[in-house]
Amino acid sequence: MPRGILGCLLTLGAGFGIYTSGCLATAVSRQQCQATLDTATTVANRLQSAYYSSTTGNYNQGSLWTDANAVEDLHNLMLAAGTTTWASVGNTSRIGRAAQNSNTNWQSILGGSNDDAQWIILALWKIADYRAAHSQSIDAFMSAAGTIYNFIAGQWDNTCGGGGRLFLLTSASGYLRTGNQTYLDNANKAWNWLSQSGMRNADGLWNDGLVLATCKNNGQTTWTYNQGVIASGLGALYAITGNVSLLDAAEITFATMAHLTDNGILKESCDDATSSSSLTTTMAREQQIFKGLWTKHVQYYLDQANDAARTAKYSAFLGAQSSGAFHYGKNANNDVGSVWYAPDQGGSIFSPEASSSGLEAFVSAAKVRRAR
Repeated sequence: MPRGILGCLLTLGAGFGIYTSGCLATAVSRQQCQATLDTATTVANRLQSAYYSSTTGNYNQGSLWTDANAVEDLHNLMLAAGTTTWASVGNTSRIGRAAQNSNTNWQSILGGSNDDAQWIILALWKIADYRAAHSQSIDAFMSAAGTIYNFIAGQWDNTCGGGGRLFLLTSASGYLRTGNQTYLDNANKAWNWLSQSGMRNADGLWNDGLVLATCKNNGQTTWTYNQGVIASGLGALYAITGNVSLLDAAEITFATMAHLTDNGILKESCDDATSSSSLTTTMAREQQIFKGLWTKHVQYYLDQANDAARTAKYSAFLGAQSSGAFHYGKNANNDVGSVWYAPDQGGSIFSPEASSSGLEAFVSAAKVRRAR
């Protein structure tokens, strides 16, 4: 029977189906589980030493948006652990360099990808959070995020009513950071569109988009991360409005826990512990970060909800994801693979994206709050 990391996270029953708490059971609000943060630090050190180039500011063969998430994750970890280990990454990363160059042509860098652009906004904001916590200037990073946001906001059109999943989150989060009414107006517009779009299926999960010719649900994959970012956006909008119905709507999305798991551990449709064919056929590199994005944005949702009872419903599940990533995902080199739900039998893929995903699971479990 696998045990929680250093006895700190959780003791898991057979198949990860039963949860009994270790240190989390006695945690107070905002308790940091140090052993899990230590594991996150070990994984982050490996991520940086094996995959990151301070010369280029990129991770090996990574996409701009997955790299941005890795940068966000490092800063999230430093804020949680109270460390400065990777403070230079905010400056040396590709997005950090671009933010500090007033002549940067963001439209050229982004290449027309509105979704990718918004992951970069989130990363720039997290860098700003870290810098603010250390009394450093945040102007360049906030300005760059605002420039990108304004460009994305201008892309809303009449195709199926416009809209997008991440736009709810960046708009609501932008209002919380700036107090700019335009952000709040856009957040309300984005949620009104999403809630009427038909993208949520009968299981309460969000499919991957609409058929543009008909504006109907495309019935495609219900990736884990789509569920998390919408919940995160609703949490941010709740923090502004106090409308509890937004939290209830967010938690419909946590059907993820019933429908996108194997024995209580997140599993993408392309995850396969036994077949290495996923490396070249079904499991694209970008998809290897999806599960961690879910954990990160559920943790962000719980931060914004700031409700001990709601947090208590999900803390054990977040701990189980961390334990799965630790016991089944992590190898002897401290890389984390793409498969968390079962021991690797040749199918788990090891990459910077997969390690970032594992890092997100560890940090989320460590930061989750328990009811007093």
